[in-house]
Amino acid sequence: MHLGIDSSTQSLSGLVIDVTTGQIVAEKSVNFGLDLPQYGSPQGFLPGGTDGEVHSQPRMWLAALDQMLSELGDLVDLSQIRSIGGSGQQHGSVYLNASASECLANLDPQSDLVTQLQSAFSRNTSPIWMDTSTGSQCREIAAAMGGDAEVCARSGSTAIERFTGPQIRKFWQQQPADYDATARIHLVSSFLCSVLAGCHAAIDFGDGAGMNLMNLASRQWDYDLLEATAPMLRVKLPELAAAGSVVGPVADYFVVKYGFSPECQVGVFTGDNPASLVGMGATSPGQVVISLGTSDTFFAGMTQAFTDPRGFGHVFGNPGGGYMCLVCFRNGSLAREALRDQYGLDWSAFDRVALAQTSPGNDGNLMLPFFGPEITPRCDFEKPLRSGSEAFVRGEDPAKQVRALLEGQFLNMRLHTDWIGIHVDRILLTGGASRNDGIAQIVADVFGAPVERLAIANSAALGAAILGAVTSGQDMGQTQSKFCHPAHDSRIEPTRGVSYDAELSAYANLLAHRS
Repeated sequence: MHLGIDSSTQSLSGLVIDVTTGQIVAEKSVNFGLDLPQYGSPQGFLPGGTDGEVHSQPRMWLAALDQMLSELGDLVDLSQIRSIGGSGQQHGSVYLNASASECLANLDPQSDLVTQLQSAFSRNTSPIWMDTSTGSQCREIAAAMGGDAEVCARSGSTAIERFTGPQIRKFWQQQPADYDATARIHLVSSFLCSVLAGCHAAIDFGDGAGMNLMNLASRQWDYDLLEATAPMLRVKLPELAAAGSVVGPVADYFVVKYGFSPECQVGVFTGDNPASLVGMGATSPGQVVISLGTSDTFFAGMTQAFTDPRGFGHVFGNPGGGYMCLVCFRNGSLAREALRDQYGLDWSAFDRVALAQTSPGNDGNLMLPFFGPEITPRCDFEKPLRSGSEAFVRGEDPAKQVRALLEGQFLNMRLHTDWIGIHVDRILLTGGASRNDGIAQIVADVFGAPVERLAIANSAALGAAILGAVTSGQDMGQTQSKFCHPAHDSRIEPTRGVSYDAELSAYANLLAHRS
């Protein structure tokens, strides 16, 4: 058996798989807000941050790890776990002082992780992916490198506020003494991996690429980017390695306290998005994942590290080999919910309204579907922009409004992922809205590709468990074939004879000439 651990924004989960039977043996999740209220993070992060700051409490992640393993041990014999893989929310950073190495190596099973590691932090809190407070640092890094295009060409992304490099630069600028006292800067993924292994673990190529610090071509730290970010940064960063490569045996703390075998191996953890690519069975090119959540996300495997010339998309390392692209769209479920509430609809009406009462193309009625600022493309919208009949522009006819919103969202997604240059063979749809057949049909029609929904809900945890199996020598593709199955009757084919090429051109024109 193999254990996958996923530390997301709101929870920490463990998932155990048996490769021999192809079964998920056990799952357990600790919700930060509900199960650990003492850390004051009802949504998984500390509320009340100013000027775009969003931080989490790394001690909370340690408490969650202890609790999850304790509860998981009631469901499955942890001594049978051969290896552990993991994933963590991307971009978040953890700052440790010089005592951390000794603390990690000498964990006492008679105590707990929080008590023993609380003195090892050089920074009490961890900036996470939601933090947007580093705009000036992004501009400074870009200027030092000769522009955003150079940062993107090297690291796979332009300098992004939520990415780790700009966050490190801000820490150095505003808390120089604490930065000087920092001996090691980890990502959420490599931090938890280090705790489990009892030593400082490497950062993998997938998560490392989400820092604006790793050179995509060499898969090594880029010294020019490091120099543009903060002094003496290289000595504070772990090495880089492939996800799933062996770090070492699980620390004695977990052997004694939770019954793990001393032979259980810990593999290098990755970020939640690369782990989801693995868990969705989409590591090979042609398999596209669209995640419909608060923000919508498009990601897929790539054989070469093309970067987005417009600077909206990101390129990370792919745990399955090669690279992966990721493009995020801020106006996801929030926009769908806003329109739903505006017209007094429910989710089931989206099927009836979007399909039964309207036709593909929506009779030429188009919408730029942004109810607030968007990051792909970067525009400060306050409300949607409509084009079409006078009645439609006035906001009449809920059926056409719903179809226009949905078609607009996926036309925008198709338009801003054309730089990837891959032929889409299959779209794997995940996230809350993926269960809606009407939405899934529009995705299939706009992209002209079949849509499937997978049976597993937590693709990041499953991907982490598959990476754990890889640590033990299992083949990734064969393991994926056992676990990454579509749900029964979930496949939706594109409507015969329907093409959205004309609508895509009209949408691009409307976006280019928005008022």
